[in-house]
Amino acid sequence: MSKWKITFVDDHGETVDEVFECEECPDNEHAAKLIKARFLPVAAELDLNDLEGRTSDATVKSLKTQNSIEIVGITPA
Repeated sequence: MSKWKITFVDDHGETVDEVFECEECPDNEHAAKLIKARFLPVAAELDLNDLEGRTSDATVKSLKTQNSIEIVGITPA
């Protein structure tokens, strides 16, 4: 497994780097799911209601609008 550093701005406006293990470089949607599972485990289990399946990058959008977390970069660690 490769390690990937995902950089994001948290709900306090601070830039955070977290390392995750994935087979391939995660896209923004997969990265959003990884962040949500690590930092918001209860919210990660909830259904995205009408966003999932109807909107591309549903997790990215919900992470930004509901939790004020925005992914700014994904690089090899």
